[in-house]
Amino acid sequence: MTLILASTSPRRAELLARLGVTPACIAAPDVDESPLKGEAPRAYVQRVALAKAHAVPRAAGEVVLAGDTTIALGRRILGKAEDDATVRAMLGLLSGRRHHCLSAVCVVAADGTVRQRLSDTIVAFKPLTSAEIDGYVASGEGLGKAGGYAIQGRAEAFVRFLSGSHSGVVGLPLFETRALLLASGVALG
Repeated sequence: MTLILASTSPRRAELLARLGVTPACIAAPDVDESPLKGEAPRAYVQRVALAKAHAVPRAAGEVVLAGDTTIALGRRILGKAEDDATVRAMLGLLSGRRHHCLSAVCVVAADGTVRQRLSDTIVAFKPLTSAEIDGYVASGEGLGKAGGYAIQGRAEAFVRFLSGSHSGVVGLPLFETRALLLASGVALG
């Protein structure tokens, strides 16, 4: 069974390797990740993961794996931070508060069956000082990351509480991913 990873995220490929899986192909899905008006965070992340899975061509006998991760502060979706000002603003919002990291996984099996799972991890940041936010922004680590931070990097020192999937916060919840791959007939190493 040939596995296609519908993501160019190096973190997702690294996490898949922890399951003993190396995709035969890595493809960049061309998907508009803008939230729809009034869309709830859970519905948003699941919709985007499904769209990414369908955006990558799949031949007979191929399985496609796609994922999407977002940060939810109440009903507010904190997507990927595109500039320093956005990283700063997002960290300010998350400072001293709990938020949800929602990571959706979608697998399209060789027979076309679509399976999805959602990981919901609660993360609480310590209250951040202006100097901590400035230092993090200067590191550049939060650019392109949901919520403006990367838990696998310097931002892990801001986390005072986490309940759920650490790998889900990184970008691919391994428990859910493993179950979906096995159900879709993918052999794990």
